Amino acid sequence: MNTPDPLMRFIAAVHHALGQPAAHETVAAALARLVARDDWLPPAYAQPRPEHYQQYLLHADPAGRFSVVSFVWGPGQATPIHDHGVWGAVGVLRGAEHSQAYTADGTTPPRAIGGPHTLQPGMVERVGPELGDIHKVSNAAEIVSVSIHVYGTDIGRHPRHVYPPEGGIKPFISGYANGPDTPAFAG
Repeated sequence: MNTPDPLMRFIAAVHHALGQPAAHETVAAALARLVARDDWLPPAYAQPRPEHYQQYLLHADPAGRFSVVSFVWGPGQATPIHDHGVWGAVGVLRGAEHSQAYTADGTTPPRAIGGPHTLQPGMVERVGPELGDIHKVSNAAEIVSVSIHVYGTDIGRHPRHVYPPEGGIKPFISGYANGPDTPAFAG
């Protein structure tokens, strides 16, 4: 499957931004341009599952410097409270998402910071350890929602943490939902 032109331009913009001053802000701006149009993501990378959200790898930098992923949410689906451990940006392509920030130390139950905020199509939010890296995301729409994420590592292979509601920390590696019909794009 050929890499869609908008995704190719985004991958090139990320490559160019890395190592530059304000790289993460530049990547977030490029992501905003990518999610401003909803006509480029092949349907195979936007397929929900009834049991849980899906995470499709769109591109992994061969040097491991970043990855681009589509997250697909059915109505009512949500992540557990989790962290990333690296910089990232999330842009909503279609539908809407609620994002709730948390603080957690692993010994007591996680505590919400403020209230959830909603990301609409075209909106971008940065994440990462320097910004407060623990959150929970859920579909805020009655339709399938799709967001495009970029992270400063191959996020599906990166060790991260889940923070259960009762307290504690559990390590996890998310992996990807890609199958033979949804290979990552070379870009």
